Amino acid sequence: MLDRFRNRALGPADKVIVLAVGVILLAAAAFAVVRMLPEKCGDGFEEAAKECVGVTAGVLDGDPELDGLIRAVAKENARVEKGWKDPENGEARIPYVRVALMMPFDTDAASAMSTAQIARALAGAYVAQLRANAQAGPRYQLLLANDGKDLDHWQPVVDRLAPMVADKEAPLVGVFGMPNSTPDTLAAAEALSKQRIPTVGPIITSTTMEAGYLFKTSPSNDLLAQALGAYLEKHPGGGTGFLVFDRREKDSYSTDLRDVFLKHFGKKYGLKQRQASYLGLIGDDKGVPQRFADVARSICLTKADTVFFAGRDHDLPHLVNQLASEASCSESPPTRILKVGIGMDPESTGTEITTHLRDSRITLVGAASVDTLSWKNAAQLPAGPRGFMEYFEKLRKAMPADAPAWGAKPLDDGYAVMYHDAFTMLAQATDRAYDDLNGEGGDAKGEDRQSKPGAGDLPSHDDVYNTVVNMNILGTDAGAKCVNCVHGASGTFGFDDSPDTRKWAVCKPVPVIEYPAAPAAGKGRKADRVFRSYEDNFGGSCP
Repeated sequence: MLDRFRNRALGPADKVIVLAVGVILLAAAAFAVVRMLPEKCGDGFEEAAKECVGVTAGVLDGDPELDGLIRAVAKENARVEKGWKDPENGEARIPYVRVALMMPFDTDAASAMSTAQIARALAGAYVAQLRANAQAGPRYQLLLANDGKDLDHWQPVVDRLAPMVADKEAPLVGVFGMPNSTPDTLAAAEALSKQRIPTVGPIITSTTMEAGYLFKTSPSNDLLAQALGAYLEKHPGGGTGFLVFDRREKDSYSTDLRDVFLKHFGKKYGLKQRQASYLGLIGDDKGVPQRFADVARSICLTKADTVFFAGRDHDLPHLVNQLASEASCSESPPTRILKVGIGMDPESTGTEITTHLRDSRITLVGAASVDTLSWKNAAQLPAGPRGFMEYFEKLRKAMPADAPAWGAKPLDDGYAVMYHDAFTMLAQATDRAYDDLNGEGGDAKGEDRQSKPGAGDLPSHDDVYNTVVNMNILGTDAGAKCVNCVHGASGTFGFDDSPDTRKWAVCKPVPVIEYPAAPAAGKGRKADRVFRSYEDNFGGSCP
């Protein structure tokens, strides 16, 4: 019978069957090939405008220069998970919680963070993770949550983070990161607040960045301006001011800082009569960015000696270079450019720009979250920065020597310090809540919580939030005192739930940095007292 079918010519029905079978086989083969091809975005991620956004405890695809740091975090996360699920050599199981670092992990020319800034922020967070995991109490996984180079793909990230708070074995207790003061940052913070997730902005400063569960470890623009005001009381200058501001409307930081400068210094320094704008680098606004020729000529024409810069640090060197090369500035008086920021960006302290500053008699005066330029001798530093430095230097030595993302001055911009302190704040609150839930001192770190019902209970995101709002500074007869304050690398500070402080750090040190430093600094001139945020609430005395 088989031979008969082999020799028989195919009829119309047979051809239809053969064709159908062929189509099915081709479809099955195509499906198998597609299944075998690697997904563009890995597990926990999805594609959004050609970017992979999402959350992972493992390795994500970021800028290649970040690979060493990303893999180091993933390795520590794996160690933490193994310490609970499958400890080695008969060691006791150690419970853990999760903290998410939400920021970009890839860049382009106009993205929210440069590769160097991402590397420094990630390094600071990783150092804080290592330090927390070396202490008694629960361990910590550092989740990497990529919300896109422009911070605008936060919704898929929040959707993935929200269910993690209900994980009984390893709950999410907080989120930190979100580097820029933008409408997208605020929307993300509001979405996380709806889920009652404590969120920390390590470096956001715009006074508009306020949401129910959003804490800020850096001072606000208004507080930074107050620190500059204290500086100007002692060093008023000639009284001729000039305001330079970034006119991009979507940058809440620059627009807010412009308004703050006008409020504090507009009348005294004549800023309403003397001002000019430019277009900053970040964003998609139309026009050529960082054009300062007209701005420089205006400053020199008015002979302004005190320039208030309401823009981002990466734009500032272009203004300095333009002032240095502007012929009309040759007869200008010595000039101070007042700014606010996290630290002193390395682009503003390089060899070439330092020469321009000195030759043109220009001094940068920056109110900052931290002054790492003064950290000359680690052994003489207070306990907070000294402990951070020990871990940070170990990490630098462990990373590949040719890793370009570190840069020559990885601490100057303050990113590593402030991201460290944001994680430390959440970890400190988690440890405190863990102790409260399990009795003072908590369940012994090596105790198996399954062997003792109720022992080793992990705090929830609600417990952590309720702890942070009671990291108070309190006024007493003996002066201001800490109640479980944050002991960070940038100083000691607290938080409360007061409508006056609006979840900005209380008694946070706000140093004012002069660069290049005056030759007589430390000899003929006494250093100014360091301003502390909301210190007036405590009679000008913070702990």
